[in-house]
Amino acid sequence: MSLDEVRKRFPGSAAADLRPAKVRGDHDLNPGFEPSQGKLREAAVLVPLVDRPEELTVIFTQRTANLTAHAGQISFPGGRMESDDRDPEDTALRETEEEIGLGRDHIEVLGRLDTYVTRTGFRVTPVVGLVRPPFQVTPDPTEVAEVFEVPLAAILDPTNPQRHSREFQGAQRYFYAFPYQQRFIWGATAGMLVNLCDVLRAEGMGEGLGCDGLGSDRLGDLPAGGPS
Repeated sequence: MSLDEVRKRFPGSAAADLRPAKVRGDHDLNPGFEPSQGKLREAAVLVPLVDRPEELTVIFTQRTANLTAHAGQISFPGGRMESDDRDPEDTALRETEEEIGLGRDHIEVLGRLDTYVTRTGFRVTPVVGLVRPPFQVTPDPTEVAEVFEVPLAAILDPTNPQRHSREFQGAQRYFYAFPYQQRFIWGATAGMLVNLCDVLRAEGMGEGLGCDGLGSDRLGDLPAGGPS
């Protein structure tokens, strides 16, 4: 997929308002698993698309193993909104600079994906941004063990995502996963990638073709910590 094609999927707020709003989350595959709306904390992440000469890629972070939440998982840079953040875009850009040292002057905000509600009580706004090389990253060693890129084509591969399941808290829980080489992208990050597939595979402003349901079903393989 070319950069021009990506831009057409994020035509600006006026056109984006034509697309019905949707709240995604763990309940997409697990109805009745929604957290109480009154307890949700606002957060934002950046979905960074890198305009490499050979192809578009997506930046991910590997969280350090000593964190109290989601240790060792693959995620997008981001975090909870602070009182002085103007909007989710400001939160996503600030957190990206704090976590991986990528300044907002390297990032062009393209638009938002659907809100994602997590089992752990966050309402996350995914902000899609275009990152233009050259740039350097400096991961915060207390939060980020590694920063790496995955080709966007691998995310859009029709064999992705897979649906996995495992018993969790006495019930069978289902979750998305995007395997790539030796890595395993799952949980909330994978759910947001499904949304990205929906948007980038969409025809016009109608319902996206998406990659939801195109992958294979797997049992087990759930890392420690639950489905997101």
